[in-house]
Amino acid sequence: MAALRIALYNGKGGCGKTTLAWNLAMGLARRGATLLVDADPQGSLGDWADWADTGDYALEFCDWTAFQAGESKDHRYRVYDCPPRLEGEAIQAILGQADIVLLPVLPSPLDLWASRRSAELLRDWQDRGLGLRAYFVLNQVEATSALSRASQSAIAAMGLPVLATRIGRRAIYRSAAVEGLSVYHMGKQAAVARDEMERLIEEVLT
Repeated sequence: MAALRIALYNGKGGCGKTTLAWNLAMGLARRGATLLVDADPQGSLGDWADWADTGDYALEFCDWTAFQAGESKDHRYRVYDCPPRLEGEAIQAILGQADIVLLPVLPSPLDLWASRRSAELLRDWQDRGLGLRAYFVLNQVEATSALSRASQSAIAAMGLPVLATRIGRRAIYRSAAVEGLSVYHMGKQAAVARDEMERLIEEVLT
């Protein structure tokens, strides 16, 4: 069976894409063998993976160069962390093979509009009839804040659906990163974060 290929993509930086990719991959690795591909030239995921404790999770990591060279095994899931740019050779290759693209955005009108070109490019890929599914993921959402009317209008104007699961702005994500871990390794203090990651994964896999 071919791997389910999930790309994290946004031409705008600062949206929490890499942190989301890491925790998403770790959650998927609880379900089956998962490959996390770091296509971001900044290499943040590579640094994270070098000293991370994945425990018993079936997670393998490689950078984009190693992936292109075919140095990976068969996996049930593949997660790609795309470069923080609109286009490029790696992005073209990843979007050309992805089944699902998640576009993380911060829940403010300015951040949403800054991601407009990324959403347009994803719609262009969908128009090619490749069966690509693409969604906004509202990331770093404040627990007490409602999505403003301006944000809702910005989302509606860009023509991509929004996943119902919202990822909160939580210190535990930063704490896990500092320790080379994911929220799946942080015990009771990360219970809420784990629950929202699980909801996100189930929504993506449905």
